[in-house]
Amino acid sequence: MRDEQHQFLTLLGQLPARLTAEQAAWVLNCQVHDLPALVAAKLLKPLGNPPANGIKFFATVDVLEHVRDRNWLVRVTSTINQHWQKKNAPPERTHGERADVAGGGSLTKNILLSARRKVARQRSGQRERVTSPDI
Repeated sequence: MRDEQHQFLTLLGQLPARLTAEQAAWVLNCQVHDLPALVAAKLLKPLGNPPANGIKFFATVDVLEHVRDRNWLVRVTSTINQHWQKKNAPPERTHGERADVAGGGSLTKNILLSARRKVARQRSGQRERVTSPDI
């Protein structure tokens, strides 16, 4: 918030009617990147019908009403936690992959991927030499 806005709002003695995503996150004591998960879970509703990549505003009255509701805050906290657990979880294995017995799968996987890339480069290099004569 700019200094002019802060001074004006201080003189006015109240919050603005609409909050940006950043301001709403400040009120909720969360990060801006948490808000899309809350909107997707229908715990927070932006004003109007903004496009997916558009700026979203939230009604100050609604946000302040929600923060006084303990059950709503519990749902918000759970939703944010679940969102980041899913986001940070390791990717699920596909049908062809297998788990290593020793549990050191990342090193073995990296070695195999490196070897596959090396072979692919060698093969593509051989094709290029054969099919593209230097003129």
